[in-house]
Amino acid sequence: MSTIDAICSTEAQDASSAGVKVRAAQPKPHPVLRLWAVYLHWLEKRESRWVLRGLTDDQLRDIGLTRHEAATEAKKSFFWD
Repeated sequence: MSTIDAICSTEAQDASSAGVKVRAAQPKPHPVLRLWAVYLHWLEKRESRWVLRGLTDDQLRDIGLTRHEAATEAKKSFFWD
C-alpha cells in the first residue's frame, strides 16, 4: 500500500466514522467506453426479456409474475428502462 492510499483510506475512515460521506472525484470515462456500457446494458436487458418470454407459468409464479406481466415486460422497447 502506498502512502497516498494510506492517507486516503485514513481520511475516508475518519469521515465515515463522523457520519460524512466521502466521494472521491473520478474522471469521466471516454465517450466510446460510455457508449459501449450503454450497448452492453441494452444487450443484457434484451437477453433478460428473451428469457422471460420462455419461462413456464410455474417459473413465473416462482418469481412473482403473471403471464400478462411477463409479456408486458418482454414487449418493452430499448428506450424503456
